[in-house]
Amino acid sequence: MNPTDRNAAGGESGLAPPESMIGRISLVLDCFTEGQPTVTLSEICERTGLPKSTASRITSELVDYSYLERHGAALSLGIRVFELGSQAARPRSLKVLALPRMAGLRRATGHTVHLAVLEETTVVYIEILPSSSSPRLPSRVGGRLPAFATGVGKALLAYSSSSVVDQVIARGLWKVGPNTITDVTALLRNLKEIRAAGVATEEQESGSGISCVAAPILGALDRPIAAISVSGWSDRLDVAGSIPVVQGVAEALSADVRRRPQLVAEQ
Repeated sequence: MNPTDRNAAGGESGLAPPESMIGRISLVLDCFTEGQPTVTLSEICERTGLPKSTASRITSELVDYSYLERHGAALSLGIRVFELGSQAARPRSLKVLALPRMAGLRRATGHTVHLAVLEETTVVYIEILPSSSSPRLPSRVGGRLPAFATGVGKALLAYSSSSVVDQVIARGLWKVGPNTITDVTALLRNLKEIRAAGVATEEQESGSGISCVAAPILGALDRPIAAISVSGWSDRLDVAGSIPVVQGVAEALSADVRRRPQLVAEQ
């Protein structure tokens, strides 16, 4: 199991699956990843913690409505999921706005650039511009990682309300990478430092050998709209040299967002 996906809310994480049907459907859909686009019913039960009868009923109905497709004993995402994804206006608008500056950031640093938003306790990646010099990263477009274990996530949490941070802490802090912060006091101290500096750094918190520099994209009243980052091999990414570059791009995007009040209203 990949503990960084939202399906870590159930199954092997030790937390009970949500009571609501929407929550359980969400757990099932989150079992499908870029690395494993097909899964079996048994794997869904193992990852979500759902009883086999419940998982079977949910997956059968999702197949009936084309949200899932059957391939023998395996299941994959159906056409309806992709139709809905293509209609996601907010990420598309934000991505179109950010792409030119993301491309410039990749040229300036030579590393992979991420654009992500915060959703509950996870970050969702809405665009990634990969670099051939960067390692294979755990992130993917549309994928999720725990906010506390990523540079973009910590940049967003540092500017979020205390209730949002409390929700993250309540879900638990577990090891994602070798240096993931799993102590509540240490995380709160780090978020305070990020808020003061306006930039977050990550050293092997989301994965082994990976470093990251991230900064928030802020709307009115410093409301966190998204975050942008550069990621690369820990021994190749110049963290100190990347900080002003990433901050400059984030500030420029913040100004862009503030000139687009309709975009901010969609957040």
